[in-house]
Amino acid sequence: MKTSDQYLKIVEWSEEDKCYVGTCPGLMLGGVHGKNEAKVYQELCKVVEEWIQNYQKDGDPLPAATSGREFSGKFVVRVGKDLHRTLYLESLRIGESLNSYCVDVLSKGIGPEKSKDGARNGRVRAK
Repeated sequence: MKTSDQYLKIVEWSEEDKCYVGTCPGLMLGGVHGKNEAKVYQELCKVVEEWIQNYQKDGDPLPAATSGREFSGKFVVRVGKDLHRTLYLESLRIGESLNSYCVDVLSKGIGPEKSKDGARNGRVRAK
């Protein structure tokens, strides 16, 4: 396995830019773009390799891996007292636990255009 395999590479269509945009969150700033999805992915892989080489050349530690992560299904969100109260009261009003209500609100907030693999109007590829 190459070091670059530890980093999630995302290629998705950008309506704003009218092209595919490739990024590697957590490792590099910016990204690559183009009209051909496969070529953007290939270029992204090259750029990721270059970023890793630059980290190593400079003697800097690599950021934490982003590919292959396991998720527990739990995280803590800090909200203000007013929002906490509003969420609690609304969950009571509809007869759900606060947790179930918040999961429902978050799920709906992502919207139907969000796919199960995490890409908005595009594809997520992890190598």
